[in-house]
Amino acid sequence: MFELVTAPYAERTTRAMREKVRVLERGHDMMLAAHYTPIRGRLRATTVETVRLTRPERVDFRLVRGPVPHVVESFVLDVRGTGTRLDYSGELGTDLWAAGRAWGDLVADRWQATVAASLDAVKAEAERRSARRASG
Repeated sequence: MFELVTAPYAERTTRAMREKVRVLERGHDMMLAAHYTPIRGRLRATTVETVRLTRPERVDFRLVRGPVPHVVESFVLDVRGTGTRLDYSGELGTDLWAAGRAWGDLVADRWQATVAASLDAVKAEAERRSARRASG
């Protein structure tokens, strides 16, 4: 499951993933990655985040550049019997009082939708692989 979650950051990223993520710098357990989020039409937002890998149970993200001053996220994997539980947590912080809070609310809506889509994709692929193993 860890490999599935970290696939966008693998040495050889698929063409489809290159449209969403580009690794800018790679270290042993940490990388710097640009993430591209569609906004409308051809318009997309770019965020730059550090991605820290703690095999096999954790992936942490910290915003370096983006539309708000503070974002931290984590995926924590817990193997349970024949399955794996994936817990996600994220925190978004703003500045500039009420104006920043209003902007943060707009950013959070897109951020939550993007994270939900990523989790749905991971779940679908994990279920597909599990079904293939069960039938083969």
